[in-house]
Amino acid sequence: MTINFYKTNEPYGCFSNFSRHPVRILNKTWPTTEHFFQAMKFEGTEHEDEIRESKTPAEAAKLGRDRSKPLRGDWEDIKDWVMRLAVYEKFTQHADLKSILLSTGDAELVEHTSNDSYWGDGGDGSGKNMLGKILMETRERLRENYTAKVIDVCRNMFAWRP
Repeated sequence: MTINFYKTNEPYGCFSNFSRHPVRILNKTWPTTEHFFQAMKFEGTEHEDEIRESKTPAEAAKLGRDRSKPLRGDWEDIKDWVMRLAVYEKFTQHADLKSILLSTGDAELVEHTSNDSYWGDGGDGSGKNMLGKILMETRERLRENYTAKVIDVCRNMFAWRP
């Protein structure tokens, strides 16, 4: 089964980086994961806070894509890791979102858009769908943590037995 997502007002729209779910990362609160992701292109500069304080995720994206600003030199090497951090934090800080993500079972998650062939599927399936892949990785990590916690609780419950 495949679950497509893109627009925040459609089913599974919470998987979008534009969904209005604030995250606390690096001792700052970010209005959306899009704000965080775009700002990290300019970490430690005045552009970071400018993006964090932007009113909408679309505005944050526009500011982050502005190539008149000096993009950090290691961006291509770290951008997937920045996204992994943003997505993981979003789904661990919002229990309702975690529940939705876990409810997808083993479905393939696809950011279905012709606007992006790296983070999305390019609209025709030819894209890399990296956001979908990171969401599926996160789903697996959340399952593992859940399973580990259940096992620990069970071990503690039965610790009195020989």
